Amino acid sequence: MSPALATLPTSPRAPLIVSALFLSESIEGLDEGAGFLDALPPADITRLRAAGRTLSLRPGQSVFRQGELHGGIFLIETGRVRVFYTGPSGRQITLAYWTPGHFIGGPSLTGGGVHQWSGEAIEPCTVTVLSAATLRQLIRQMPDFALCLIEALEAKGRCYTAMAQMLGTRSVIERLAQLLLNLGDLYGRDEAGARVIERRITHDEIAALIGSTRQWVTMMLKRFQADGIVAVDKASIRILRAERLTEIVQAMS
Repeated sequence: MSPALATLPTSPRAPLIVSALFLSESIEGLDEGAGFLDALPPADITRLRAAGRTLSLRPGQSVFRQGELHGGIFLIETGRVRVFYTGPSGRQITLAYWTPGHFIGGPSLTGGGVHQWSGEAIEPCTVTVLSAATLRQLIRQMPDFALCLIEALEAKGRCYTAMAQMLGTRSVIERLAQLLLNLGDLYGRDEAGARVIERRITHDEIAALIGSTRQWVTMMLKRFQADGIVAVDKASIRILRAERLTEIVQAMS
């Protein structure tokens, strides 16, 4: 299977949703903060982007690395970026997949300290780099931009709080069941009584999102298939019994 998430489906029957994705109890709020610059006048947005520099990234290319000095933030213009933490053992946990409209590279904004996690393009991406010095200058000159950044940071805080709550209070099987339900709500389409998710995700990626291992995810998906809950192939995940996934989430909560 591909090491990266597949692109959104092009079929007219498929939902053309481009949403951030992270571990959460529902899809509500997943893309909160994507339009954090929308409150600014168009002229200010143009000025802001002109003050930065454009960076084009290939799939797998690093945007920033855990442990590197903070040098500013990155506005995602096109493509998707995976943000992840690497533990001392080398094991990774995916914090989120961020999409156009979001910024990454926080929580520090104006320099100082090091990155607490890494960001990596999972498809061709374009980002606008705003250096720490540029950010300080823009914040002084554009107070409304400072307010936008505060609101975006608040949204990020809610995101990571939701993820921490899931990791801390839900069992790994609950997290898997909830993630499958969320993927169905975000990217699924109804077909012959099933919810078909044409946006593929590998077992490794599922494991990194729910805080487990690829071997455990493979084992559980095989069990779900044997129970008639899902059907998984190279092109899609078909949720055959969404009510059973909901029962798993609710019964263990």
